[in-house]
Amino acid sequence: MSKLRLSLGCWDYDRTRALMDGTVVPDGIDLNYLNMPVEETFFRMLRHREFDVAEMSLSSYTVSLFKPERPFIAIPIFPSRFFRHSCIYVNADAGIREPKDLIGKRIGTPEYQMTAPVWIRGILDEHYGVPVDSVTYVTGGEEEPGRPEKLKIDLPPNIKVEQIGPTQTLSQMLLDGEIDALHTARMPSTFLTGKGKVTRLFPDFEAVEREYFRSTGIFPIMHTLVIRREIYEANRWVAQSLYKAFVQAQQVAYQNLRETAALKIMHPWLLGNMEAVVKEMGEDFWAYGFENNRKTLETFLRYHHQGGLSKKLLTPEDLFAPETFEAFKI
Repeated sequence: MSKLRLSLGCWDYDRTRALMDGTVVPDGIDLNYLNMPVEETFFRMLRHREFDVAEMSLSSYTVSLFKPERPFIAIPIFPSRFFRHSCIYVNADAGIREPKDLIGKRIGTPEYQMTAPVWIRGILDEHYGVPVDSVTYVTGGEEEPGRPEKLKIDLPPNIKVEQIGPTQTLSQMLLDGEIDALHTARMPSTFLTGKGKVTRLFPDFEAVEREYFRSTGIFPIMHTLVIRREIYEANRWVAQSLYKAFVQAQQVAYQNLRETAALKIMHPWLLGNMEAVVKEMGEDFWAYGFENNRKTLETFLRYHHQGGLSKKLLTPEDLFAPETFEAFKI
């Protein structure tokens, strides 16, 4: 019997490379792995649904669940996770010395519905007393003009969002003081070229992020994996088949990080860093699966709703194919 041929849009991660090179093959599936940066994958999947399966912004996917057609369904695979305290940049002359100084400021964000800013806004609100609706958000291209929201969003009136001009970029506006701060996923080029005029809100971000994890137990989820709903409905088995394969590929990456005969990762002190991460976060520090990510997902969904992106507060069960909630036992 021939296998179901599916296209996958996903970046080149260590945790997915075994799927890309064919070391791991999903049961019953002939997978065509298309390696693209995340912005391209998200744009093409959200605008044109070009792939059968794709890595997807967790926020964009959640927004899509409120569309009449609900075009995708996710499985609890999380190819991207990231502590985002390091991703709050400020203009050095804006008088921002602590998080509460952000109140009343103009803050850039490439897209309001991006996952990274959802986490940043929620963390600033919950942990630093910066209400989501206490600033003005300015959206547009970070390094190139003309970036739109990939999905149409309908925000409540207390959330203030403005679009930048057709020739402007957020990176340059931050350097020039036209915006006071920037919430982003990618480091702005002017952080490197701005001669100290663009700085981080949290210079010692690693210590701040470690303390955040110790106090919350949360390693923020950025991306999930989605299947076009019509493919899932016609082949319900693909959710579990893909889930198992991504877990197997992740196990290959875990083993490569722990290899001692020769370093597979180009990092001289990898082993010491790995031991420190495991001591801090546990053996399965990049956890896939539903139940062991419940608190992180509940927190994200609360932030998503609080920021006006969800019309109602969803539960983690609302996000994923039910076939992936549990597995058989012998």
